[in-house]
Amino acid sequence: MRRSCRRSGLLSATVNRRRQKKLTKRLLSAVMFEGGAQVDLLLRAGADPSAADVDGTTPLYAACVQGNADVARRLLGAGAPPDAESAGLGAEGTPLCAAACWGHLDAVRTLLAHGADPNRREDHGTGLTPLEWATAGPHPETVAVLRAAGAH
Repeated sequence: MRRSCRRSGLLSATVNRRRQKKLTKRLLSAVMFEGGAQVDLLLRAGADPSAADVDGTTPLYAACVQGNADVARRLLGAGAPPDAESAGLGAEGTPLCAAACWGHLDAVRTLLAHGADPNRREDHGTGLTPLEWATAGPHPETVAVLRAAGAH
């Protein structure tokens, strides 16, 4: 059985899926607890910067909730889409909405510089825009940056 699986590529595909799941889990952990050097190491090892964990949380969303613009830049540079929504329990919405909600100005600027849409409403969260989150914060500097980027 093992020989026929190996021949057909099933064993290799299963091993690759397991490896990818482990890398995804480790990447999210590195984003939340370890920082840039470990994130870079995992990205070089093949971690997918846009892959969500089992709860639906993406690494970029986690970085933006924490206001870690350095890690956000690394993830965006590795191909994480700036507008991809997280759908995790308690972690719903876009990275820009998360950064705006908490007033993380550097993360907001980083996302906008990488093409995040300042008018995109959350589909999985509240349905609010980044500007609405920043206004409710209240985070006047974040509001100003979003308006300068075309948010309305």
